[in-house]
Amino acid sequence: MAAVAPATAAAEVDVAIVGGGMVGASLAAALWGTGVRVLLVESVPFGTGTQPSFDERTTALGNASRRIFEAIGVWPAIASEAAAIRSIHVSEAGRFGFSRLTASEQGVDAFGYVVANRAIGAALWQKLSSSSAPQLLLRMPAHVQDLEIGDARVRFTLERGSGAAEQIVAQLVVAADGAHSQIRAAAGIAADVEDYDQVAVVANVATDRAHEGRAFERFTREGPLAVLPLHDGTWAVIWACRPAHAARLLSLDEAAYLARLQAQFGWRAGRFVAASRRGSYPLRLTRAATTVGVRTVLIGNAAQALHPVAGQGFNLGLRDAALLAEVLANTAGDVGSAALLRRFAQWRARDREGVVRFTDGLVKLFADHRPGMSLLRGLGLLMFDLAPPAKSALARVSLGFGGPAPRLARGLPVRHV
Repeated sequence: MAAVAPATAAAEVDVAIVGGGMVGASLAAALWGTGVRVLLVESVPFGTGTQPSFDERTTALGNASRRIFEAIGVWPAIASEAAAIRSIHVSEAGRFGFSRLTASEQGVDAFGYVVANRAIGAALWQKLSSSSAPQLLLRMPAHVQDLEIGDARVRFTLERGSGAAEQIVAQLVVAADGAHSQIRAAAGIAADVEDYDQVAVVANVATDRAHEGRAFERFTREGPLAVLPLHDGTWAVIWACRPAHAARLLSLDEAAYLARLQAQFGWRAGRFVAASRRGSYPLRLTRAATTVGVRTVLIGNAAQALHPVAGQGFNLGLRDAALLAEVLANTAGDVGSAALLRRFAQWRARDREGVVRFTDGLVKLFADHRPGMSLLRGLGLLMFDLAPPAKSALARVSLGFGGPAPRLARGLPVRHV
């Protein structure tokens, strides 16, 4: 088991990761065994129904993300619940244009893999909780209080579920606590929030036809509708729409919801015959003004929270974690130094900015209903379908938009040999 210090003892660590969701837990797992002293703080115990990071929502993992999970040793526990994406069909409702991509044409087995967040979380926490590494401290449930960020160190109090308090001193604090990051605010880092005026309505549905690894992205007047394959033969549906429309979808009974989905999506996936309980969440673009501050790093949604179109958000956050783990594991001195953090921010800037522009641009392009725009989009999709170089470029999106590729994403150990 990971080391557990007495509740009243002060703990001194190199890195304090606040937020044990998928990105924070991935960073802790990547640093396991490197000699870096790590504290991972999570406010909600894993395995409870109130853990928002590890619910039945799904994530589309790109091939770089799969390699990162392979390198940190959790992919075998995920693979059995992962559905390969072997083809992608992109279209706009009511228009003639569409585009198709197939993995075999791009020389890969799959574009990526769709996995329930629950399965990713279970694999990560199984690795972390079974760790015998004395350099790893787990604290959950626990909350950070009285955070003081100084030039030489970070100090805060942990309030644990038992009511006990623990003093922590760290060289670096990592904010992995989501779009409403407490750590980002405490560090004085501003964030720009843009409301897309959309809500994602999510459900798992069954059809009368095998999915055969097909994934669909259909742009509707309300917003994008993604239909993704799942490992058990069903589909994940992520339907982004205006809040009033989302409220209507959530109020429908199962038969009425399936009928509305069929009418909007069409028959390419077959007849929709059953649906799980639906959930929803608002869609906003959150961008931190900077990803680093004094002895502070932001990763994942604390740095940037994206629209789910094209499924890039978690993949970007995982690359944040992978490169940060590489930087920290290969630093012999102060892991919170300003020079080190500036270098990390510079290395991640191109990828971060490119992914944000790509996803934000897609949302706004297909939300533009000025006269003639739908015709131009249809022509663009048809031209894209006939342009192999453009397809190859899109197929490489999951590898990132520039900057150094993390060693883990290339299947290499996090530490340099």
